[in-house]
Amino acid sequence: MSDLPLQCQNLKEQVESILQLLQQEPTLRSQDITPVQTSLSKAISPKFEIVFAGAFSAGKSMLINALLERELLYSAEGHATGTECKIEYAEVDKERVVLTFLSEAEIREQAVYLCQQLGFKSVANINQADVINLLRQDSEAIIQQEGGESKSERAKQAKALMLLLEGYIANRDRINTVKNATYSMEQFHFSNLKQAAGYARRGCNSAVLKRIEYYCNHPLLQDGNVIIDTPGIDAPVEKDAQLTYAKIQHSDTSAVVCVLKPAAAGDMTKEETQLLELMRQNGGVRDRVFYIFNRIDETWYNTELRQRLDDLISGQFCNTSKLYKTSGLLGFYGSQIKQTSQRDRFGLDSVFAESIKGSDGKEETPQFVYAFNNYCVNSGKLSSTKFRVSVNGFETPNQNYVRILGDWGNELIEKLIHDSGTEEFRTAITRYLAEEKRPQLFKNLADDLEDVCIKLKKHYQSVQRNLDSQPQEIEAMKAQELQRLNQQLQHIGREFSEHITEEVNHIINNSCDDFEADFKQLQSRMIRRLDELLDSFSVADAYRRATISHPRNATAPLIAILVEAFYYLANQLEDILIESSQQVIANYFQRLIEKIRKSEYYRQLYRLLDHDGGIEQQIRLLEKVVTQALVSAASVECDRFVRESPRFYDEGTFSIYQFRQTLSQTSQGYDAESIVEAEPAIRQLLKLDFEPKVSQTIRKSYRQTINQTLKTQLLPMAEQQADEILQQYPQARAYLEKTLEQEAEEKIANNRRLLSVVEGNIETYNSAVSNINGCLQAMQLYDHLLPEIGNADLIHTNPDSLDTNGKFATNGFVISDGLVDEVAKV
Repeated sequence: MSDLPLQCQNLKEQVESILQLLQQEPTLRSQDITPVQTSLSKAISPKFEIVFAGAFSAGKSMLINALLERELLYSAEGHATGTECKIEYAEVDKERVVLTFLSEAEIREQAVYLCQQLGFKSVANINQADVINLLRQDSEAIIQQEGGESKSERAKQAKALMLLLEGYIANRDRINTVKNATYSMEQFHFSNLKQAAGYARRGCNSAVLKRIEYYCNHPLLQDGNVIIDTPGIDAPVEKDAQLTYAKIQHSDTSAVVCVLKPAAAGDMTKEETQLLELMRQNGGVRDRVFYIFNRIDETWYNTELRQRLDDLISGQFCNTSKLYKTSGLLGFYGSQIKQTSQRDRFGLDSVFAESIKGSDGKEETPQFVYAFNNYCVNSGKLSSTKFRVSVNGFETPNQNYVRILGDWGNELIEKLIHDSGTEEFRTAITRYLAEEKRPQLFKNLADDLEDVCIKLKKHYQSVQRNLDSQPQEIEAMKAQELQRLNQQLQHIGREFSEHITEEVNHIINNSCDDFEADFKQLQSRMIRRLDELLDSFSVADAYRRATISHPRNATAPLIAILVEAFYYLANQLEDILIESSQQVIANYFQRLIEKIRKSEYYRQLYRLLDHDGGIEQQIRLLEKVVTQALVSAASVECDRFVRESPRFYDEGTFSIYQFRQTLSQTSQGYDAESIVEAEPAIRQLLKLDFEPKVSQTIRKSYRQTINQTLKTQLLPMAEQQADEILQQYPQARAYLEKTLEQEAEEKIANNRRLLSVVEGNIETYNSAVSNINGCLQAMQLYDHLLPEIGNADLIHTNPDSLDTNGKFATNGFVISDGLVDEVAKV
């Protein structure tokens, strides 16, 4: 854009100054400043990029030609622009074109993709003439099969492949293998923009160009306006379509002209809907979107199309004012033939000289001529006018065209251009770019910045109010601090209690990872120990213990062996459960103490009492109580293992079957040998009984016991300790009085520093806002000025007026500790 007003020269520095103030405030850093940064970059950028986006064959290139009233961009039915075209302003004597070619690797990549889409054999080497000829023949066959190059997606892809290969052959000497080669128009020996544009417009040349940069003279391009033509969002080559989507989302894009096809197609396509969604996501575009329903002339001849378009606009676009209906074809060529006459048959021998050359020597009819004749006879646009026009069947379309214009001349051309809508669109976008664009960009910046300024202003006002509300003398400050002491102790006790409650809930809800790991370790140890006991259980030792208990007998029954085994296994499991439980509790309480030590309330308690108020002592005592309770619970739990499982002897169970089989085996004799030989069966019998009991303990009942024990012990202790902390007010008061005098002196010094920082920030803020407001006023944006912080908004205090006793000569004050914690964030 052209030079900014003098008042806006340092706009970037002023806005960044305000954003820096915001970042200095910890409580305000979460404010999203992206919108401010985006709107600032748009407001001061020397370029304003206007991206034309839309579907394949929507008429973007033709519409740009119509806007600039020059045939710069290639446009033909069924042709897809695969190149990003950039058009910038230049003085008349500096008009030029810069051409950047695709590399051979990129061309090969596109050729391979198109061949895959068309079902052709993959391209091995695009430098082989026979391969290229074969692909061209196959592509031509597809176009003929489909009925024309624009009749289907497959035909469009075939045409794109033909143009790509033709362009590569024609420009092989200008194309590098890997890098993109860039040429000025002088290197092509073009003397003017028209010649260079004519070269670039040819379809085969356009197909192998990666980027075209036009620098031409037109008022629409002044003030840094840049027009960008993009490939269709449904282009035959997917990579080309992605180029458009990426450009729409790029931060450099400032406005979008969305060229839509419903006027010709009847409905929005999936790609067009996606395009609209992406535009809305780009904060750099905002509402700077022009919706163009091009090829509107097709609705003049189809009532159903016209009705569907009206319904679409009233349903989805009723809230936009930037909506236009155009016919780029009629508008552009209408502007071109205004300069023609009967001598060159109204452009047939000049504007359309190339397109009317037929391959068989006969004169072809340009697309515009068909559209012109149709407009004159069937559009209904001339029915209530003075133009009396007829198309004769005995004349060719070109003859009818020349005769009609010979009769009516420029009057009819002016009417055609008016009905095409391009003039209305050109007038609207020119007015926007010349009159509305810059004020709107600055308005957006002011609106985005206003939220930041309001937050800063309120923050500084709050700081000033808090400072002013503090006691004005040291003795009053002491009294306030001592009064706050009771509240602080109560708050610390409440936080401790809430902390303990939260920790207990973590255990109950299985959300404490460390505790869960410890308990799983307990479970694993119980399972492993049971397996070890079963594997090492000795029937001979059990038999020996049973006979020793009964000296009058020389034998022992199976039941006696099982009794000895039950007692042995239960006692051994009790030992491991107690040991594991003690470890679980010891780990838990150690972690709990560490968490308490790291808490803020613990730090505050030490500041107020010079000790922890007995918290750790109570935790350690409680650890012993909980440990003893769980030792007892573990003993009770394992003592129950001595009894058989309730269903151990149930009929039909495997355990009763195993018992009978074992009994049958041990009953074969009366000596120890028959019992010892049944050891594997006895171990299996014990396993059937003990595994369910142990599983019930470690997976269900014992965890509930631990949870309940911790809850019933910790929660009452927390409540009691909170009350104990509050009861230590006398000790806290005595300790605080020793240090309060020194703290007061430190706070007075800190108060002076804080006041200086706040007032300096306010001065910086006001300076930046004042300069920004000057810029906004220069833009006539009086309703969008940013708020300053005036004398009426603040209570000014001079830090130098503090005397040696901490008193203020006028309305001085001292900051309390609580306020220092808050204001120190400044």
